[in-house]
Amino acid sequence: QVHLVESGGGLVQAGGSLRLSCATSRSIFRFNTMYWHRQAPGKQRELVAAITLSGSTNYADSVKGRFTISRDNAKNTVDLQMNSLKPEDTAVYYCHTVDYGIGYWGQGTQVTVSS
Repeated sequence: QVHLVESGGGLVQAGGSLRLSCATSRSIFRFNTMYWHRQAPGKQRELVAAITLSGSTNYADSVKGRFTISRDNAKNTVDLQMNSLKPEDTAVYYCHTVDYGIGYWGQGTQVTVSS
């Protein structure tokens, strides 16, 4: 069983920044790739960013140049630094990983960007 707990969401004005953090119950060395997804009201959940064990990253086009994903293997955390936030970034953000073929999700953290 893997537990993921997100934190760091909140309300911010457009142009502002937030840093999300995902804490894992197991050493993140066991997870090849970790992901951040988001789901806005009335929309499907979408992949925002991913980071592999080696540190390779991938981003959705809508967040490239504004968001940065990172992992701290010593602290077993994966962070998402979000800069230049836009109202369309408003969503619940979820941490996600796969362990032995089983997908695990956190409970999500709300990010609201006001215009």
